[in-house]
Amino acid sequence: MAALGEFEQLVLLAVLRAGDEAYGTRILQEIRGAGVRRTSRGAVYVTLGRLEEKGLLRGRASSEGTSERGGRPRRYLRVTGDGLSALRSSRATLVRLWAGLEGVLGEAEG
Repeated sequence: MAALGEFEQLVLLAVLRAGDEAYGTRILQEIRGAGVRRTSRGAVYVTLGRLEEKGLLRGRASSEGTSERGGRPRRYLRVTGDGLSALRSSRATLVRLWAGLEGVLGEAEG
């Protein structure tokens, strides 16, 4: 499996944090709320589509439309098993690369 990009990781983590309420706007709020960086709605939706095409996310439409969406149903997302594996692999790679650099970076271990 190809490595995840930084923004792909952020989006997948935001989907996990949103849980059963993981839909576009909520995912965007999770990313912005974490103070990670400012991002556009369009960037989130493009990334959600790409992650779904890769099989790392699975979407489903709600059974009812919402008034704020003009009667259209929300699209809820969840991270698939492959998505969880990709996140675990990315995290392990970063942990290995960070290991031993605490002194260089001026950070305490832990």
